[in-house]
Amino acid sequence: MALSSRDEVAALVGLSRRDAAPGMSASSEHVLQERGFDLVAALFGTPHAAPGALPDAALAMLMHGMILDFVAHRLPGPGSEVLGQEVRFAMDPAVGDKVVVSGTLASRPAEDTAQIVLSVDCARGRLAEGSVLVRLPAEPVTLRPEARPDIILHSHRQLDRLMEGAAHAPAVTAAVAWPCDRDSLLGPLQAMREGGLRPILVGPRAEIEKAAAAAGVSIDGAELREAATPVEAAMEAVKLCRDGAADALMKGSLHTDELMGAVVSREGGLRTARRISHVFAMDVPSYPKALFVTDAAINIAPDLMTKVDIVQNAVDMLRALGNPRPKVAILSAVETVNPKIPGTLDAALLCKMADRGQITGALLDGPLAFDNAISRAAARIKKIVSPVAGDADILMVPDLEAGNMLAKQLSYLANADSAGIVLGAKVPIILTSRADTVASRLASIALARLLAAAKARPA
Repeated sequence: MALSSRDEVAALVGLSRRDAAPGMSASSEHVLQERGFDLVAALFGTPHAAPGALPDAALAMLMHGMILDFVAHRLPGPGSEVLGQEVRFAMDPAVGDKVVVSGTLASRPAEDTAQIVLSVDCARGRLAEGSVLVRLPAEPVTLRPEARPDIILHSHRQLDRLMEGAAHAPAVTAAVAWPCDRDSLLGPLQAMREGGLRPILVGPRAEIEKAAAAAGVSIDGAELREAATPVEAAMEAVKLCRDGAADALMKGSLHTDELMGAVVSREGGLRTARRISHVFAMDVPSYPKALFVTDAAINIAPDLMTKVDIVQNAVDMLRALGNPRPKVAILSAVETVNPKIPGTLDAALLCKMADRGQITGALLDGPLAFDNAISRAAARIKKIVSPVAGDADILMVPDLEAGNMLAKQLSYLANADSAGIVLGAKVPIILTSRADTVASRLASIALARLLAAAKARPA
């Protein structure tokens, strides 16, 4: 007798004591995913699941888990009780292995028990083999097929990769406006210690040194420029960037409008022909890649031509980061054009402008509701055929309120981490919230570092 291998659409019925007979066999196969290794890494307290980083005991747990899953769902199936197992490991599993677990009911040591001989193989060879002793139920047990629960590990792998990429880029000089509290000071100082940033701290020396002492760090090695007020600090930091003394501008503990007032000033600011806009780089544990949200911090109610610049700024950034053709979802409450919802009209126009070359370097689609922008399943249900739907890189929101709420919901309800950057000015502007962590500030610095390196490359 051979039990079914992969398809679990039908209910699973386990073998009972009277049904089980030596010679019965079954097999199952699946591809080892990265998150399985992440899970055992988390259980063993290992920082990451990179090759060679997991202890042997963690890999053994992963293999035991596959074997016990086979026993519980395949042979003998639901209702069986594991009494003991003996497994010999021959080779370490790896992400991407297509694993086949095979088992045969070899003997019945007692009326209510059975011994299952198993092997675990992949294309590289045998991973493990052994046997499991189980107690069989008196009557067959049926298990209804249900979706397995999803386990999300909050490792923020996307921002880690961004920071790893920035480690190979040249260090940048950043003018830091008013770094007068712990987190706004620790971020640039830690980046300086790691060799990625040359900070120019702009503000009152006494306040900055007080914040450094409270945080237990030293500002030695960082240049300091005196400024008596946040507005003066913003103006001086902007001047350093405009004069070429700094490659980037970074917000400290002052208010965003104090910094941006100096940036957009017609006399001595950092304006270009492009409208200035903000992008959040979001690392959402449940999404398979970095997700960029724009504009959630600068433009309150952008008109159509402002939205053109917002989209193009974000597209140019992703291209600089190595994505040759980013996918842009123009968000609205619905996925159809409705004249009563102005954002849907703008979405349709933006897509047509991309068709005509007025927006370049990206695939655009919209209007798209949030669900079908990030979920292929939702897009299929709504019969949306699009290369962007369910696979967006950039989420373009209709206005600042929607963007701000979306970004904060991802952070506080979906455990996303983020980096923030302002584009369209003469230099990248590292714009973080006063509530952001040091890690978020470091990720924002890494983003500016990558953009500065891309700008320095010959065309």
